[in-house]
Order: sequence, then structure tokens, then C-alpha cells
Amino acid sequence: MSLKLTLYGRAGCHLCDDMRAQLHPLEQRYGFSVQSIDIGGDPELGARYGLKIPVLTAGAEEICHYTLDADALIRYLNDHNAN
Repeated sequence: MSLKLTLYGRAGCHLCDDMRAQLHPLEQRYGFSVQSIDIGGDPELGARYGLKIPVLTAGAEEICHYTLDADALIRYLNDHNAN
């Protein structure tokens, strides 16, 4: 079973698009999957993440936000035996 991460963002957000594109080769290499969630239509998520997007999480744990921190992601994956 592969690890599932969540990418919170908004449609039209260039930082969100950039992070999604940067995650793609890492998904293939490390065998995790990413679910993208648009916070634009959800007031609760909008209040939680606001302008902090994109935010990459694993469950309730935030891995990084604004830009992809590949080192933090790889540390998380290694710590959780996802690779």
C-alpha cells in the first residue's frame, strides 16, 4: 500500500501548479500518491490554509508549504518507510 499525501491549493495558483509538477517525478521514484484538493470552495479549508498554499501534508502532518521542500519530503518518506 502506497503512502498518500495531500496537496492543498487553489485553481489558478502558479505555486500550486509548480509544486504539483515537482512532485510528479518524486511520486514515481518513491511510490507515493498525491491527492490535490482545491480549497477555493471550502470555507473551512480556506480559513485553515488561506494564503499559505500550496500545502503538502501527510494526514495531519504538514510537510511543506509555498514551495516544495524536497529534503523535508524525502526525510518524511524515509521516516515512514514509504520508499
